[in-house]
Amino acid sequence: MDEHKIWSRGRQDTVTAAIARSAIQYRDRTFLDFSGELYTYGEIDRASTRLAHGLIALGVKKGDTVVSILDNNVEAVLSWFAINKAGAISVPVNTAYKGEFLRHQLNDCGAKIVIAEDDYARRVVDIEDGLDHATTLLQRRGSLAQASRLQVAELDSAFDESSEPLPDVNAPADLSMLIYTAGTTGPSKGCMISHNYVCNLGRQVVQMEDRRSEDCNWTALPLFHMNATGGSILSCMFVGARVAIFPRFSVSRFWPDIQRSGATVASLLGSMITFLAEAEDSEASRACFGQLHTVRGSPFPAQLQRKWKERFGVKTAGSNSYGLTEAARVVTGSQSDEAAPAGSSGRANEDFDVRIFDEEDNELPPNTPGEIVIRPRRPHIMFEGYWNRPADTIRIMRNMWLHSGDVGKFDENGYFYFVDRKKDYLRRRGENISSYEVETGLRAHPDIADVAVHAVFSESGEDDVKATIVLKDGAGVTEEEICLWAIERLPYFTIPRYFEFRPDLPRNPVGRVLKYELRAEGCTHTTWDREKNGMQVPKR
Repeated sequence: MDEHKIWSRGRQDTVTAAIARSAIQYRDRTFLDFSGELYTYGEIDRASTRLAHGLIALGVKKGDTVVSILDNNVEAVLSWFAINKAGAISVPVNTAYKGEFLRHQLNDCGAKIVIAEDDYARRVVDIEDGLDHATTLLQRRGSLAQASRLQVAELDSAFDESSEPLPDVNAPADLSMLIYTAGTTGPSKGCMISHNYVCNLGRQVVQMEDRRSEDCNWTALPLFHMNATGGSILSCMFVGARVAIFPRFSVSRFWPDIQRSGATVASLLGSMITFLAEAEDSEASRACFGQLHTVRGSPFPAQLQRKWKERFGVKTAGSNSYGLTEAARVVTGSQSDEAAPAGSSGRANEDFDVRIFDEEDNELPPNTPGEIVIRPRRPHIMFEGYWNRPADTIRIMRNMWLHSGDVGKFDENGYFYFVDRKKDYLRRRGENISSYEVETGLRAHPDIADVAVHAVFSESGEDDVKATIVLKDGAGVTEEEICLWAIERLPYFTIPRYFEFRPDLPRNPVGRVLKYELRAEGCTHTTWDREKNGMQVPKR
């Protein structure tokens, strides 16, 4: 039956039911393509079932959490599917996390089992004395990390010999995963993502892009983000299409892999769109003219949409949408909205009631910016709350509306425009960055008395990150030394580009730092720029 018709009736679903259907309907069809390493729907179903049996043998029960810290490889997909088949909750952790960032999420989710690449397994061992729940570390490849408390074993050993199907113990409202958001006023919080929520995200992509079985969706977005899991993997699963998953985005390797994989759809983010549009022509880019019919990404300004269509023969460029981890896509630009005004993300879709409120939760008229608030029109299509944080859940759900913390507006024709982020988090090259967590990390430096991490304008269209620092009396450290210190201790994507020393930070009468003043000032004549000083941050 046509997947579009199934979903049009508002059917609820589970990840495990979707896997089972696809294994029957598309068993011998190629599902996943990892740089030419191909797997059919049937192979992925059987392998994930074997791992699910193994996890159950290790004591995983319905409702348990299991952490994965994995690169873009087949084991990342198998782990997610296996964890869900065992009735458990998948917790994919950002692979750049280490130290306090990593310890917080492992302790907060309460997982006993951690699945990790060999490099990341050693990061887990480095913090094992500070872990409250973890007991078992399943390591993918490499020589096993040496631990004093954790039991370390090869991930391959956890695959059971049996691929006998397991009973599906999941309901649409059960949790499929925890996705951690970048904390802004405290440590990052785990968004509880139900099976139906992530399936609904896949459904939205199928409908918005008219996804077909002959399509191949190329993505280099990390598998710890819902864009890749729900937006690419599940949307393709629903219609029997292929997903080409690349290890890490690269301008020079993009077109060769598009050509190799036969991709028809590409999923990109932010600066990737600009970098590719501005790159020099190559033999591969010329050979692929017209091959991609859809390039999905946000933000995707009108001038870049035109450039992609003219230069690369893309029919649909944009798919601008607005959403957040708590509510996925609440405004979706679609093919029918190609004539939407420049800068608009389209109209609110049928899944959500989206409105604009003032500070007292009064609805604002058209063309008036205010906070974006959201309600679902169907069950289990947005988050179920924050993991173990009922007070935070109630706070964001004030007056029975999800308060996004972002600013937007609708025009008189119902077109939506994103205006700005109300929260103090930053976004850089597809990654949400918690200013709070970066500040916490930098304050561990012995010479730093206080610090504010904030955005400054970047000509690339995304924020650059700046750390404005107050040093302790008598400190003789340089900006370069602090930057090098941070590179060793913080996730690579959180490392500020700019550093500036000041005697104090601007504050209000009660002592709160006025970050809006720092953002407005941007870079000054005393700002140190690591890029201009030739300092590169390794992506590890």
